[in-house]
Amino acid sequence: MSILRKSTMARFGPLGALIALIGASPAFAQDLPGGGAVSDLSQIIRISGVVASIIWIAGALVFLRISKRFVESFGGEFSARRLTVQKVYTVVQFLVYVVSTIVVILLSFRIDETTMAVIGGSLAVAVGFAMKDLVASYIAGLIIMLDHPFNIGDRVKFAGEYGDIIEIGLRSVRMRTLDDSIVTIPNSKFLTELTSSGNAGVLDMQVVIDFVIASDQDPETARTIITEAALSSRFIYLAQPVVVLVNQWQNGELFGIRLRLKAYVLDTQYEKAFESDISMRVIQEFQKRGIIFDCSDRSASVLSA
Repeated sequence: MSILRKSTMARFGPLGALIALIGASPAFAQDLPGGGAVSDLSQIIRISGVVASIIWIAGALVFLRISKRFVESFGGEFSARRLTVQKVYTVVQFLVYVVSTIVVILLSFRIDETTMAVIGGSLAVAVGFAMKDLVASYIAGLIIMLDHPFNIGDRVKFAGEYGDIIEIGLRSVRMRTLDDSIVTIPNSKFLTELTSSGNAGVLDMQVVIDFVIASDQDPETARTIITEAALSSRFIYLAQPVVVLVNQWQNGELFGIRLRLKAYVLDTQYEKAFESDISMRVIQEFQKRGIIFDCSDRSASVLSA
């Protein structure tokens, strides 16, 4: 391969590989008068087809954008159907990508044996040269579509990030964290990393809240207060059980009683509001009843005695 062809591949990546292969092909290496290489290239690429492909791609992008706004609007009005509509949108988005790719290839190229050889050789060089990670992400995206480790709207913990899945694409997954940051994760990462889904395709999700009281306080009274605070919350999902587990707590030389509430919030988007609502009312009731929940000073005095 000449120095010029190597330079073309290095500068333009997969596009450079395509141009270099076209120049190296015997069918296009003839030195014709009037710019033979450009003439041969025009025999493969349809200029009118390229224009039509650009129009098709623009239309597909507009369609996806309008569809996404509709899904967001519909999900806001009918929260019970939000996850279903988002799943349908994910499938539609995937089909639009696949169909658009096929249409662009058919419109832009004159498909014959020579064209197939050039395109096939270009793709082989591109995959080996620069698209290994991209192809891996595409394959992982197909696996995610088929295996469903999580869905649009799921609250997921992955690689130290925690938030809602807002988009599943062919190349990457987008997550909105609880501080409203958008995290883009390549699909290939999900093949090797552990992913935890809090709600697994449904709206309700279990929320765990810990309360610690001093070791000489009444755990039964504290347990009753926590249970009543959970049951009376406007964010509670009453179709699921409310459980308060009691066990001993130790942090270095500090001892106490830990009460762990396990309750379900009716919608994942209210997780932190649910946690805050219960915590505020439990703390206020503990203060009214004289229950010591800041056990650091009390535990120290008990140890010294």
